[in-house]
Amino acid sequence: MRPHVALALVAFAGASLAAEGAGATQITGRVRDASGRPVAGTMVSFSHGSPRHVVTVLTDEAGRYRTPPLDGPSPWSLRVRKPLFRDVQREGVMPAAQEQSALDVTLERETDPAEIAAQLPANRWFSLVLERIHDEAEREELVRQCAYCHQQGSRYTRLPRTEENWQKVLALMARMGGMIGPELRAALPSLFNETYDPKTAVPALVARLDEPGFVPEPAPEARRAVIEEWEMGIAASMQHDVAVHPDGSLWSVDQLQDRLTRLDPSVAGGAREVYEVPRGDLPLGGFTGGRAVLPPNANAHVGPHSLQMAPDGTIWLTLSFGNQIAGFDPKTKQWEIHPLDEGLYPHTLRFDSRGRIWFSVAVSNHLGMLDRKTGEVKTIRLPAASWSQELALRALPAFFWLARHVELGELPAGEGMSLPVPYGVDVAPDGGVWFSQLNQHRIGRIDPETLEIDMIDTPFTGPRRLRFDSKGQLWIPGFSSDLIARFDPKTRAFESWRLPTVPAGSETPYALNVDRRTDIVWICGTGSDSLLRFDPATQTFLTLPLPTRVTFTREIDFDDEGRVWTSNSNLPTWQVEGAYPRVIRVDWKPDAASPARAAAQ
Repeated sequence: MRPHVALALVAFAGASLAAEGAGATQITGRVRDASGRPVAGTMVSFSHGSPRHVVTVLTDEAGRYRTPPLDGPSPWSLRVRKPLFRDVQREGVMPAAQEQSALDVTLERETDPAEIAAQLPANRWFSLVLERIHDEAEREELVRQCAYCHQQGSRYTRLPRTEENWQKVLALMARMGGMIGPELRAALPSLFNETYDPKTAVPALVARLDEPGFVPEPAPEARRAVIEEWEMGIAASMQHDVAVHPDGSLWSVDQLQDRLTRLDPSVAGGAREVYEVPRGDLPLGGFTGGRAVLPPNANAHVGPHSLQMAPDGTIWLTLSFGNQIAGFDPKTKQWEIHPLDEGLYPHTLRFDSRGRIWFSVAVSNHLGMLDRKTGEVKTIRLPAASWSQELALRALPAFFWLARHVELGELPAGEGMSLPVPYGVDVAPDGGVWFSQLNQHRIGRIDPETLEIDMIDTPFTGPRRLRFDSKGQLWIPGFSSDLIARFDPKTRAFESWRLPTVPAGSETPYALNVDRRTDIVWICGTGSDSLLRFDPATQTFLTLPLPTRVTFTREIDFDDEGRVWTSNSNLPTWQVEGAYPRVIRVDWKPDAASPARAAAQ
C-alpha cells in the first residue's frame, strides 16, 4: 500500500485551515479526480486524539462532503479513501475557529493491479478459495470454522506459510473449537498458498475491473451516513460486544484484558472509563487452565464476552472463561458475581419481562437462567445430535479439570467431532426463549416455566445471533450461508433473502439486530468491512462501507436516536488496520431530530 501518495494533490480552499482551531468546526469540500470529475462515494475521514476518534462522511453524486461539527483539540489527520483510487493522507489539519472551513481533494486513479487487489475487502479474496472447493459441505464447513473469530482473506491471513506453520495454525484453530475434517484439513495448506499467491490471485481479482459494479457504489441514502469510530483498550484488547446504556453512554467488554469500558460520546473525542472485572483466584484462561488460545499479551482470567443493560441501569455480563454471570452497578461501582454450578463458557445473554437473565452456554451445550431476585442459577442441557456428541459433551468438564492439573501435551490439529454450540439467544413477546445451535444448523425454543425444549432444523446453515422484531417474527443470520431468514413461530415457516455482498456467497453475517421502532433489520457485513440494512416492508438492502480495513463486527445495538452501534472485534487485533480495536457508531440518515445530526446534512 502507498499511504502517503498524492499528498501534493490536497488543495486547500482559502486559508480557513491555516490556524490552530478552537471550538467545533464543520469541514466541507469536494473530491474530484485528476480530470476534474466528481468522485461519489468517497470516504473522507478526520481523526484526532490518543486514543483516536475518527469521523467519516461520504461524498454525494457531485463529490461534495460535509462533516458534523468537529469538536476537539487540533491538529486533525485527514484520510480520503475510495477503491480504484490512491489513498490521500495528511497530518496536521487545523480547522479554524469558525463555523465552516473548506477543503477540496483531488484523487489519482490507481493503475497497479496489485494495489487495486489489496484495496478489496477480505471476502473478495476468500471467494477465490471457495471457488476451488467443489464439495458444498466442505465449502460450508470452511466458511463456518475458518472465519469464526477473524476475517479470512485479509492481508495477514493470506500470507504464505510452510506446511509446518499451517499445521500450527490449524492446531490453534482446533483449540478454539474450529474443527475441520481430515480431508479438507490436509488440503488447506496448499489450497491457501496457491490461491492467495499474488501471481494467480491478482489477475483473478482484477479480471472484471472494467465491468460496471466491480466495486459497488454506495446508494444515495448510504452516502448520507456519518460514521464515528473510537479506539478502545490497547493493542492486546478484544472489544467483543457493545451495548448502549439508557444514559446514552456506550459500554464494551474487553475479553482479553478482563475489562469493562464506558464511552461517553458526548465529550469531545470520547471520555472513557475503565473498570477491572473481578477475577477471584481464577488462573489465566479460567476454567480452561490455560488451554484457551490466548495471544501472548492477553490477560484473560474470566473473559467477559457479552453484556446487556438491565431495566434498572445495571450492566450484566457473561464471563466466558470464569463460568460466571456478573452484574455491575455504574452508580455504586459494585460488582455482583454468580457462578455456574454446571456448564462451560457462558456466551450471549438477554432479559425477559420478569427481569430474569437467559444465556447460552456455548462449550457444554446448555442454556442458563439467572433469577436476579433469588440469585438462583439454572442450567438446562440442550439436545445433542447423537449419542457420541452427548458422551463427548459430558466428558468435557473432566477434560478441562485434567488440563488444569496434568500436562496433556498439544492437542491434535483439528481432530475430534464438531459439537453443538448454543449461540444467539432472544426472548419472544410471548416469553418463550429462543436460541440457535450453530454447528447443528438448528434453532430451539424453551418454555421458561416448564423448561420443555422444542428443536427445529433450519433450511440454511450457520444460524448465529438471532433477534425478534416487534411483530414476534424471529430474524436469523446464516453465517455460513450468506443470507438472513425470517421465521414465524406460529406457522413455522422460514423465508430467506440472499445478501447483496459482491461476489455472491462470500459474506459471513455474524449477527443481526432489529430496531423494533421501525422493524428495520441491521446485519453485520463481517467479511466485507460493511454494515447492511434490510427493510422488510420493501424487501430491499442498503450497504454501508466501513472505513477501517479488517472490520469484524460481532454485535449491534441502537441508541435513542436510532443510531447504530457495533464493534470491530477481529481476533487477533493486530490484523486490524491501525492495530487497535474500535467501537463504531453509524448515523445512517441524519435528520432534524437533533442539532448535531442536522448539521451533518
